Amino acid sequence: MEDRKRAKWPAIFLGLLLIIAGLALAIGGGKLLSLGGSAYYLVAGVAIITSGVLLALRKGAALWLYALVLFATLGWALWEVGLDWWQLVPRVAIPCLIGIVLLLPWWRKSLDSRGGSVALGLAVIASIGVALASQLDDPATVEGTLDTQRSDHQETVNPAQVAGDDWPAYGGTNAGTHYSSLDQITPDNIGELEEVWRIQTGDEAGPNAPPEITNQNTPLKVNDSLYICTSHSRAMSLDPETGETNWSFDPEISTMGAENFSGWAHMTCRGLAYYDAGRYADSDDTRETDTNKTDGTRQTPELFDRDTFDIDLAFLLFMNPGSDAGDDVTPRMPSAADVMCPRRLYLPTADARLIALNADTGERCAAFGDDGGVDLTRNIGDFDPGGYYSTSPPTVTENLIILGGHVTDNSSTDEPSGVIRAFDVHTGELVWNWDSGNPHDTEPLGDGETYTRNSPNVWAPISVDEDLGMVYLPMGNATPDQYGANRSVNDETYSAGLVALDLASGQVEWVYQFVHHDLWDMDTPAQPVLIDLATENGTQPAVVQPTKQGSLYVLNRETGEPIVPIEDVPAPLGAVEGDWTAETQPRSELNLLPPPLTESDMWGATPFDQMMCRIQFNALRYEGQYTPPSLEGSIVYPGNVGVMNWGGVAVDPERQALFTGAKYLAFVSTLVPREEVEDGQGSASEQGLQVNAGAPYAVKLGPLLSVLGLPCQAPSWGDVAGINLQEAEVAWKHRNGTTRYSMPFDLPIGFEVGVPALGGPLTTGGGVSFLSGTLDQYLRGYDITTGEELFKARLPAGGQATPMTYTGEDGRQYVVVTAGGHGTFGTKMGDYVIGYALPE
Repeated sequence: MEDRKRAKWPAIFLGLLLIIAGLALAIGGGKLLSLGGSAYYLVAGVAIITSGVLLALRKGAALWLYALVLFATLGWALWEVGLDWWQLVPRVAIPCLIGIVLLLPWWRKSLDSRGGSVALGLAVIASIGVALASQLDDPATVEGTLDTQRSDHQETVNPAQVAGDDWPAYGGTNAGTHYSSLDQITPDNIGELEEVWRIQTGDEAGPNAPPEITNQNTPLKVNDSLYICTSHSRAMSLDPETGETNWSFDPEISTMGAENFSGWAHMTCRGLAYYDAGRYADSDDTRETDTNKTDGTRQTPELFDRDTFDIDLAFLLFMNPGSDAGDDVTPRMPSAADVMCPRRLYLPTADARLIALNADTGERCAAFGDDGGVDLTRNIGDFDPGGYYSTSPPTVTENLIILGGHVTDNSSTDEPSGVIRAFDVHTGELVWNWDSGNPHDTEPLGDGETYTRNSPNVWAPISVDEDLGMVYLPMGNATPDQYGANRSVNDETYSAGLVALDLASGQVEWVYQFVHHDLWDMDTPAQPVLIDLATENGTQPAVVQPTKQGSLYVLNRETGEPIVPIEDVPAPLGAVEGDWTAETQPRSELNLLPPPLTESDMWGATPFDQMMCRIQFNALRYEGQYTPPSLEGSIVYPGNVGVMNWGGVAVDPERQALFTGAKYLAFVSTLVPREEVEDGQGSASEQGLQVNAGAPYAVKLGPLLSVLGLPCQAPSWGDVAGINLQEAEVAWKHRNGTTRYSMPFDLPIGFEVGVPALGGPLTTGGGVSFLSGTLDQYLRGYDITTGEELFKARLPAGGQATPMTYTGEDGRQYVVVTAGGHGTFGTKMGDYVIGYALPE
C-alpha cells in the first residue's frame, strides 16, 4: 500500500507538467488558428492536457492517448516537411522525448496499461526510425559537379581578370574576380595547410566604438610587401613571409565634432588601392599586354629600382629610348609625383579624406592634393559625424583614382550626395564627377557649389575595364530605403542597378536597373565582376553583378544587354499611403533565390517557439519577395543583408565557374508614423528604429527571430554554391557552417545547419576556394568542383573579410585572412591578420 502511494506522486508531477505544456500549446494554437494558421497546435494542446489529467489520475488511457498524439504529430510533420531533419526536430524531438520518459517504469507501472505501453513504444520507435531516415538525404543540398574543362567556345584567358604571384587590387584585379592563377594548393594537399604567422595590429574596437565597427580588410600583396588597413584607417606594410611590420601610418582620424566615435553608424576599411608608375610606362595610347603574365599587369620595364631609387637614373630611363626600357617602347615623361612617389598607396579614411602614401616608406606623397591628401567633404555639404566616407577602396587606373562613398541609411531625407569622383592619380586634382542627381554634367563643381543632396550612392568597390575605357558602378539608393514617394526621376533611373560610365569623361554609357522603386534596401552591394564569357556565339565581354535579392545578373559589359535572360516577374502592390510600388521586378534566370516562405517554414528549437514564430508569420504582411513595407510590419525575404552582400562572388575565368556564399535570413520592416516617434529615439546601427527625419515614417528593422533569439525560418541560413557560368546553372549547393558560439547558450559545439557568412570568397587555379565569413569563425577551404569542405581552421575572432593569396619570396603560396570581427553581425572582435601555407 505504501509503495502504491509513493508511486502516484511522480505520475501526478509529470501529469501536471503535461497539463502546463498542453495549455501553452492550446492557448498559442488558438491564437494561431484565429490568424488563419495551422490547427495542429490547438488540437495537440488539448490532447496533451487530457493525457496529463489521465496521467495524474493514474489512468492507463494516458499512454494510449499520448501514443495517438505522437503518431499524429509524426504524420503531420511528414506531411508538412517530409524527411527534412532540421525541420523535423522542433516538431517531433520533444514529443518523442516525452514519450520515452512516459515509458520509464516509475510511472508506467502505476498505470497498469500493457497495451498503452506497447502503442507508445511503437510510436517512439516510428519517430526514431523517421529521424534515422532523414539523415540519408538533405533536401537543402544540390549535389553535382562543375565541369572544369575549358569550353570549345573559350578563347585565351584575359590577363586583366587574373591575379598571379601578387594581389595588386581589392578583387585581385580591377575586374573584381577574386581569382588567382596560383595552383600550389590543391584538393589533394589543402588538408596540410597550416598557420605560419599571425599578427595583431593593435587597432581594437574599444569602449567608444560605433555599433557597426568592422574589420573587413582584404590585404594587397605587391611591391614585395603586404599592405593592410584597419578599422580606424591605419595603414601598415608587412613582410609577406613573416607578417613582421615594415612601416605603419596613422592618419589620426578626427571625430568630426562628435564627443567620440560611439554615435557613428559605421567604421570600417575594406582595403587600400595601389599605383605603380612603372606599370604604365609604355602605355601612351597602347594597350599591349603579355598574355603569359597572369597577374593582370602589363609586361613593362621596371623603371624605378625597388631598393634604391635614383632620380637621375629614372629620368634617363624615361628620356632614352635606347636604354633597358627597350627600343620599341614610347616613353612617357614622368610627373614630379611619379619621380618622388613612384609606387603609392591610396588610403580612404573614416573622416572623409583620401591620402596618398609612398608604398616603400609609408610617408605622405606630398605632391598629391594638399600635403598628400584630398578632402572628400568638398562640395558635399553638411552631414553628421561619420555619415559620409569611403568604406571601400578606390579603383586606380593609369590616370585616375575613382571612388564613391558610404552614406548613412535611413537617418534623414537630407543626406550627402552619392557622387562618384575621379581624381588625377598624380596630383589629386578632380578630373570629373558623376552625380546621379545631375547625370549629364560631369565637370568638377566650383567652390561654394554642392552636389545633389540624397542622390543614390556607390558604397561597394568599383570595377574598370581599361581596354574598353569603361567604369562599372554598383548603385545604391536614395535614402530613406523604405519610403520613396519623394524620389526624383533621376533617383528612379539610376538607383539599385549597374551604371557604366566612360572612363575618360564620366559620361553615362548605359544603365540597367535591378530593382524598380526599391523599398527594401536592395541596393547593389558588391563589386561587379568582369569576365570574358564563352558562349555559343563566341566569347562575350560580360559583367556579372551579384545582388542582395539573389539574382546574378549577367550583362554584356559593352552594351548593357542581358546575356543570361532576365524576366519581369509580377510583384506585390499596395504601398503605404502616398507611396507606390512597381508592378514587376526583374529576375535573372541565374539566381540563388530561395522559395517563398510559408507558415510551415517557420522554425524553432522547440514546438513552443516554433508556434510563436508561426503566430508572428501570420500576423505580419507577407506576399512573397518585394512585399511592401507596412504599418503592421512586412516580412522581407531575402532580407536586406542579402543573399549576397559586399563580399560578392569569386569567378574562375579559366573554368568559367563561379563560387559564392549565400545567406538566407528573413527581416521585418515596420513603418512608424512620424507622430509616434519621440525625440531622441533611434538606433545608431542598421537595426532597430531608423528615424528617417524629414519623411512621414520612421522604420523599425530587424531579423525575424524567435523568442529564443534564433531565426524564425528553418535552416539552411547560409550555403556555399558553385555555378557553371557557360550553362548559367547551379552545379552544387551545400549548407555551410555551424551554430558554434552562436547558440542562445554559449556552447563550444555546433550543429551543421548552414549559417550566414558576411565576407567574400576567393578561388584559385589549384581548384580550391576559400571563405571565412561564417558566424562560427572558421576559415574554410573547398573543392570547387564538388563543393566538398576540405579544410577549416578556427579563427581567434570573426573573419568577416575576404581572403587573398600570393606567392612569397620563399616560393610558397600563402593564403591570408583578416580576423577582426563585426560589431552588428555578433562575432568576436579582434585585430588579427593570419597567414597560412603548406609545410616547407
